Amino acid sequence: MGNYRVCLCFIRRFKMSKEEPPPDVKEAFVKYAGGAAAHMTAEQLRSFLVEFQGDQTASLADAQRIVEHVLQRRHHVITKLTKHSLTLDDFYYYLFSMDLNPPISDQVHQDMRAPLSHYYIYTSHNTYLTGNQLSSDSSDVPIINALKSGVRVVELDLWPNSEEDDIDVLHGRTLTTPVEFVRCLKSIKENAFIASPYPVIITLEDHLTPDLQAKAAEYIKETFGDMLFFPEAEYLQEFPSPEELKYRIIISTKPPKEYLRSKNVKGENSFSDDETDDEDGVDTYLDEVYNFIGLQSESESSESDDSDYESYATGVSEYKRLIAIHAGKPKGGLKEALKVGADKVRRLSLSEKALKKATKSHGMDVIRFTQKNMLRIYPKGTRVNSSNYKPQNAWLHGAQMVAFNMQGHGKSLSLMRGMFRSNGSCGYVKKPDFLLTVDPHGKVFDPNATLPVKRTLKVKVYMGVGWNLDFESTHFHLYSPPDFYARIGIAGAPADEIIKKTEIKEETWSPVWNEEFTFPLTIPELALLRIDVYSYNISDKDVLGGQNCLPVPEMKPGIHAVPLFDRKGLKYSSVKLLMRFEFS
Repeated sequence: MGNYRVCLCFIRRFKMSKEEPPPDVKEAFVKYAGGAAAHMTAEQLRSFLVEFQGDQTASLADAQRIVEHVLQRRHHVITKLTKHSLTLDDFYYYLFSMDLNPPISDQVHQDMRAPLSHYYIYTSHNTYLTGNQLSSDSSDVPIINALKSGVRVVELDLWPNSEEDDIDVLHGRTLTTPVEFVRCLKSIKENAFIASPYPVIITLEDHLTPDLQAKAAEYIKETFGDMLFFPEAEYLQEFPSPEELKYRIIISTKPPKEYLRSKNVKGENSFSDDETDDEDGVDTYLDEVYNFIGLQSESESSESDDSDYESYATGVSEYKRLIAIHAGKPKGGLKEALKVGADKVRRLSLSEKALKKATKSHGMDVIRFTQKNMLRIYPKGTRVNSSNYKPQNAWLHGAQMVAFNMQGHGKSLSLMRGMFRSNGSCGYVKKPDFLLTVDPHGKVFDPNATLPVKRTLKVKVYMGVGWNLDFESTHFHLYSPPDFYARIGIAGAPADEIIKKTEIKEETWSPVWNEEFTFPLTIPELALLRIDVYSYNISDKDVLGGQNCLPVPEMKPGIHAVPLFDRKGLKYSSVKLLMRFEFS
């Protein structure tokens, strides 16, 4: 029973409704158990798993383990007798268990023996920042958090300290406070492989003198030792695979022989954010603010043309030897930068705005480049609040390192987390075959082509529970229970993107919708299912009751328990939806 004080005169009472199994669950139980009053044996449960849930690998032993778990939890039965069976309520309990019946697998299942360039890699931007890009503290804590969440690419900006005799990590020419480079390296070493055994790549934005570059090399070697991946040749002709590089640390930066002499001068042929400012006047205005207060965007500092650099031959050979993935922009503009070299692979970095320009004019060249080489995309410099951009365009063009501000929140970051729930959350997701192949005529995938529907996804939202356990009674409304509705949509290829909405279920902590939605997909390989639950508020903004984002290629058919997460990506203990997925 829930109590809500409406006024000084009386208290309004609402009963907590006891949720019942949806009709589809009852029908499945009757079909496989032989009747509503019957019991479902392990053999019958296995038939359900194979036929209804589409799990062709389900064994009798798997079904027996599920029966044992359910009976232990619900009835405290601990003996391992083979004749145990499930009632309808037991069966419903199993289907609504987040750990026993999740919507996607938690195991690595993709081929991890292809070159690194064949994978999307979970990538962070300015990983060391605790908040905004202008005035927040630099720290190793966000680095630790990123690695523990599965991030595989960490970015560090290296600057001389105030005495110019050691190395700090900070967002240069801003008000951000520094953190010691050595401290960051130690934290990376200690936390690199907690979430995943696959390689961690450290991208260095280097603003050091040759002496400090030599010192950086010492720190890196002392910290990581045998964990470091040293390429045998100066340049790799093909990237090794994630499997070959398990538990290894990889350094990626611009070769140190090209030392930045003047960070404010741009070569005539550079292709920076300024050339792609085809947005409205907001970005232009913010760029002017940046210039006025003496700040620079990333494109103006670390990734400008090679013509801005002066060669130094001493004190940097060791540092150079550490670089496994060479970065930098060649002279000659975008077309030249996207040329595929026969003798070496490299990394190219573009801002989100430069990518937009590149994909408009050279979309297929971008895809061809990413078949062998690495493409890193970073947020435009005016995202001072650590917001993010939509990652779909970058993924559609094969960009492996779509760098995000992990300090922020919002829908874009939710999509990023959703994508990297794929493949056991190991931080590496195999790119679709169509982005890796060349047809007999030498052509690659055309991202602008009109494509037919390849697969149709049917989603049924049965119900949700758990809000009364994870939220205060007045969190959604002061005087009544929530009015929940769900938004279900697709993020992916432009032709596939759509959002649909359930009815609002008024004044209930356990909404029952039983609504079905159909999503035709032209590129299901890159589709993400967005799930957001809100409580409707007539006089103010609707209140988020939880969200999730599931990679469509990973989703298991059948009925599953879908956990919900808060805005920061933290999973609720109890809040979950019961949903069904069907593919045709």
